[in-house]
Amino acid sequence: MTQGARNLAGRMFGSWVNDVNKLTLRADLSAGLLGALLVLPQGVAFAMLAGLPAEYGLYSAIVPCIVAALFGSSRHVMSGPTNANSLALFAVLTPLAAAGSPAYIQLALAVTVLVGIMQWLVGVLRLGSLAHFISPSALFGFTSGAALLIAVHALKDALGVPSPASHGAGALLVSVGTHLGDVHKGALLVTLVTLGVALLVRRLDKRKPYMLLGLVAGALAAAAFNKWAVPPGGVPVSVVGAIAQPWPPFHVPSVDWRTLPDLLSLAFALTIVALAQSISIAKAVAARSGQRIDANREFTGQGLSNIVGGFFSCYLSCGSLNRSIPNYEAGAKTPLAAVFSAVLLVVLVALSAPLLAMIPNAAISGLLLLVAWTLLDIPRWRQLIRMQPGECAIAGATLAATVTIRMEVAILLGTVLSLMAYLHRTSRPAMRTMGFDSRGLDRRFVVLEHQEDALPECPQLKLLRMEGSIYFGAAAHVAQRLHELRAAPDAPRHLLVMAKSMNFIDLAGAQVWEDELAARRAMGGDLYFHRPRPEVLDMWRRTGFLERLGADHIFPDKATALHTIYAKLDPAICAGCKARIFWECQPQNPQSEH
Repeated sequence: MTQGARNLAGRMFGSWVNDVNKLTLRADLSAGLLGALLVLPQGVAFAMLAGLPAEYGLYSAIVPCIVAALFGSSRHVMSGPTNANSLALFAVLTPLAAAGSPAYIQLALAVTVLVGIMQWLVGVLRLGSLAHFISPSALFGFTSGAALLIAVHALKDALGVPSPASHGAGALLVSVGTHLGDVHKGALLVTLVTLGVALLVRRLDKRKPYMLLGLVAGALAAAAFNKWAVPPGGVPVSVVGAIAQPWPPFHVPSVDWRTLPDLLSLAFALTIVALAQSISIAKAVAARSGQRIDANREFTGQGLSNIVGGFFSCYLSCGSLNRSIPNYEAGAKTPLAAVFSAVLLVVLVALSAPLLAMIPNAAISGLLLLVAWTLLDIPRWRQLIRMQPGECAIAGATLAATVTIRMEVAILLGTVLSLMAYLHRTSRPAMRTMGFDSRGLDRRFVVLEHQEDALPECPQLKLLRMEGSIYFGAAAHVAQRLHELRAAPDAPRHLLVMAKSMNFIDLAGAQVWEDELAARRAMGGDLYFHRPRPEVLDMWRRTGFLERLGADHIFPDKATALHTIYAKLDPAICAGCKARIFWECQPQNPQSEH
């Protein structure tokens, strides 16, 4: 490739193009082979979880994987079908059409294109920062809820019981419960073999394709059972069946576009789920690789992958953690690893189509049960319960909503709860009374609360440290606290506010200090500030408060502040004071305040 071509490719795809050489190509090819092997069983399993024929999961691991890698931001993220996207798609589309039906497939492809357009717009309009408002606790609760739903939906094929008339989780559980006596022994055997082998391989060496090996073991167990254990006239273990073709066919989704408003609302909810997953996975991989992620470019790449994928028989895709982390650990250097993975997957499917047709549904269910257990992440739940009960409550509410109501509503509910919890925390900024711990030369400036040996407070000057922002949501709390300080018996008339931790104020916050200034001067005292932030000073200048306060009431350090304010205190009160906490109160005054 000439230098001019490299520069053009670099502008189009990213700076990684200039790093491509023989060594990176070899490393990417090796990592791509692992990615193809990993996605082979996952693609089949996730497609069936989404209510689609098996080949659609494989198609979705080819075209979107290439497009997202080339046009995205991360060097290591591999895109394709994921469990959360598959389950979310299934949940929102089953009320509109029967899973697996031609109408259902067309709806899935059309929604995928709409989601892609929305993702692309988020990236192009540089709205990637919106993803930061999707609460990690809400996303964790949603993922855990999805894990439970994955397990419930996998039980039917894992036990070989009949399908219920309804697709709801409750109906499935009732159906499984009423048909426990009809469990297919072969299906149960295949499920247990698949789970056992996959868990054993993962325990021995996580770098091995344990899902693939578990699937192979399950397929062998099903073949053996069907050959030797099925009685005459008995029901064999069901299998996936033939895959239509190994490469994704071009197809324009055919739907009744009068349903577009409904599809747009569904696509919006799925976009939230996909964007949250994409940026979370990209950040998780970047934390290991040290790469800087451009959220807007990442969303643009994901959007293009779903737009193009929707026209090549691919359903909703995004970054896959199950493939991205192994891709990085396998030594991938550039996004070409994802391209190689997609190309090698086509080759693998073409060569192994007869074998793929023999994959038992129970083996796929076994893998889905393993995925569900991994997603549930019990250790993290224990950590949340122990360290962050509030966040645990948000995650629990999102989990419950995911299991009981529509999934898109659940993740929005979790995000709203997280924002409400944040607003509640920030609406009560800390206001701590300060003082000294001793009269010695090495004394410290400390928070008086819980300091049993601290010196008493000055009867004329209150020292208060503000921690947090004073905006419209916090203004009432701060005003009430300041009023309580003034209304206390024998309250100091002067107030010095340590303001370096007061991050910003709005007009409501500025009014709080206007009222406090008026109240302090009305009671014969005054108001002073130590090191307010530039943003706060700017607001005070624009409102005129700084002029009313006086520039000489703003101090750069505590020593200057205390020395200046001491001169304004009532000498008569100082004469009878026994606290004498400032150096200026002593018979011999050092030049500086510690």
